[in-house]
Amino acid sequence: MMGWIILLLFVLICAGALIKLGKLSRGTYEITAAALLLGVAGYAWQGHPGMAGVSVVPIEKPNSFDDDMIDARNEMGERFGTAQEWLIFSDSLNRAKKHGAAANYLRNGVREHPDDPDLWVGLGNALVVHADGVITPAAQFAFQKAADLSPEHPGPPFFLGLAYAQSGKIDQARAIWTELLARSSEDAPWREDLESRLATMEKIQPSLPVTPESPAEQ
Repeated sequence: MMGWIILLLFVLICAGALIKLGKLSRGTYEITAAALLLGVAGYAWQGHPGMAGVSVVPIEKPNSFDDDMIDARNEMGERFGTAQEWLIFSDSLNRAKKHGAAANYLRNGVREHPDDPDLWVGLGNALVVHADGVITPAAQFAFQKAADLSPEHPGPPFFLGLAYAQSGKIDQARAIWTELLARSSEDAPWREDLESRLATMEKIQPSLPVTPESPAEQ
């Protein structure tokens, strides 16, 4: 109902502006009115003025850098070694709100150690944090590079899904996390957290049911 009210108000404003500012003669009133009504009819045919608006709200908080993210990263990657040294210093920069410096630091890390998937995952996370939770092409590349280096590594799909969820791209996040859950062992340390995130996602934005194909389409 509200959609129709807004539409009618918009039509009246347009009509008044055309008549007053356009200085239309009385002979053109009917043509103007017909054009506006034609637009209304087209909207009523193609649009859905009575449908409630849908707000795309990120499932995850926009800036994901916190201790929970670090714990999740540690569960899915190496706790010691070269990558961890780089990641710890990057974390300190992020805590100081120096997100750009943290991302640049890890860029240097992957230049020195291009075959380390944990560093690429860390770079992807740093780039998402630097972009206030928005997944950028550079972050996507970093996660994909990590996945290419270590296809069984849970970090790339988990944090890629997290970035999609932060960006409001729920279907993409759900698909990635569902696939990761399917290939995770029952005793995987990240499994409970992943199941909880998927359950929350389903409550907020349920997945659409799959419509069976008709015999003609099969």
